[in-house]
Amino acid sequence: MCYDVSMRTVSQRELRNQSATVIRLIQAGESVIVTRSGQPVAELRPIGPGRPVHRDVAVASARRLPPVDPRRFRADLDAVVDPWLS
Repeated sequence: MCYDVSMRTVSQRELRNQSATVIRLIQAGESVIVTRSGQPVAELRPIGPGRPVHRDVAVASARRLPPVDPRRFRADLDAVVDPWLS
């Protein structure tokens, strides 16, 4: 296993006992390697502002959605938006 040796490491015990501190480090943008018995087992890192979704995944998800009835959709819109506004 290869990992960045300059990255901060915490043991499983430290993570358990000092989880709030570790989370603050991650929120500040730092990545942390978690070790168990001295061996790296996980990397905790901040989540970026948006997680990209591959186009194929989005298309597959859209195909599983129920069909849209255009008349009902329009009626729903008209119920919440003044139809004379444009």
